[in-house]
Amino acid sequence: MRAVDPSTLPNPQAELTQWLREGAGGSEPCERVIETSISWVFLFRDRALKLKKPIDLGFLDFTSLAKRHWAALREVAFNRATAPSIYQGVRAITREDGSFAMDGAGVVADWVVEMRRFADKAVLSDNLGAIDGEFAESLGRRIAQFHLGAAVGSAGGGAAGLRFVLESNARQLRALRIDGVEAVVAETKRELGQVARLLDRRLANDFVRCCHGDLHLGNILLENGEAVLFDCIEFSDAMREIDVLYDLAFLLMDLDFRGLRPMANRVLNAWLDEAAHAFDGSAWKGLRALPLFQSVRAAVRAHVTAREGDIGRARRYLRAAHGYLAEFRPVLVAVGGLSGSGKTTYARSVAPALGGAPGAVILRSDEVRKRLWGRAPTQKLPQAAYTEEATAAVYAEVFAIASRCLAAGRAVVIDAVFLEAANARSPSKWRPKVALSSKAYGSRRRSKFSRTVWPGEAAMLRTRTSRCSTISWRAIQAR
Repeated sequence: MRAVDPSTLPNPQAELTQWLREGAGGSEPCERVIETSISWVFLFRDRALKLKKPIDLGFLDFTSLAKRHWAALREVAFNRATAPSIYQGVRAITREDGSFAMDGAGVVADWVVEMRRFADKAVLSDNLGAIDGEFAESLGRRIAQFHLGAAVGSAGGGAAGLRFVLESNARQLRALRIDGVEAVVAETKRELGQVARLLDRRLANDFVRCCHGDLHLGNILLENGEAVLFDCIEFSDAMREIDVLYDLAFLLMDLDFRGLRPMANRVLNAWLDEAAHAFDGSAWKGLRALPLFQSVRAAVRAHVTAREGDIGRARRYLRAAHGYLAEFRPVLVAVGGLSGSGKTTYARSVAPALGGAPGAVILRSDEVRKRLWGRAPTQKLPQAAYTEEATAAVYAEVFAIASRCLAAGRAVVIDAVFLEAANARSPSKWRPKVALSSKAYGSRRRSKFSRTVWPGEAAMLRTRTSRCSTISWRAIQAR
């Protein structure tokens, strides 16, 4: 085979796409064609062929055959890291006796990515009901594992990388001529100035990785109950080599925008716990940039959906971009109780409503203990992990992480037993810096000290004096 640019042939795309529509020379007909802004996807019974359009959009350039071949090879190589069963390979479409053939002996007219076809409604954006707490937990950990295993990058990292995106957003948004654009442009620019040094430090500390780059619900499959990440960005290193938290922020924003903030919170906390097994303690400081990351992602969706013709949805994304940059006073909530008292369930129920989207960081002493011992969340610990000395180390680590998160402007929920008087008093150390109101559940059957509430909420709850252990928190009757 030898390559020739189809621009030298008569109506190359029209001929080629027609041949693919007619079955690509095979016995199976093409059942449907999906057209995106940058490609056509031809769906057959058990496979799909993706043909890239010969276009230049500034952030991508597919105008030559060589560039499309380069992009196709990268698409398969990158996506096989997360979806090896879907991406089959790159196929050549060749000129043969006035027609085309797949991998023939003639000159190459173009290249296609061959994929296994999956169910039409398999993407998570069409299966929102399947995203429950357990699934969100698994998804957050799956993404963290992908980030931890990804190669270190640099092209789109640091303040310069995000500044490029902001400038692109500004041009695209201003072309829409809708209300609120200038406010978002100004706010994101101002926020970037506040976190620029942090972003540069994260670039230097290897938090910029070869990420997915387009991690929203439409690019995550649900197959056999598992999440499969696919369709990552292959055409731009600057859009792929980004901060891992910026990569995650797209999914968090998408879930939140669709009214699934509790699931976004669960994804974030699962990701944080899993990532903490490998990233150093400075990872928590990166949460200071999360509001900006989510705002930028919403702004991107605003101009993309506007180009697709949905101005109403674009306005909603623009309002979301503005909302993510709202200031919130960091709050600390301490939730205490014996195993089985329901403290974790309660912590997860209140966290999404605390602070900025997608809610509070939940620090579970059980998870921290296992991290300190190098164990996965599902692995058991030896008895030595529960000695007084080991437990003191766990609480010290919990409080240290809480301090970092609060300093980054994030609300925190500490989920721990708090049996020891010293540990029960420890959350009050932050009282001068953050809003804190410690209370506890009471139960007639056995000791349960659980949660904190805000002053305005106390009147709505039945309370009684606690006689539980040495915790001096006020008790609330469990309902």
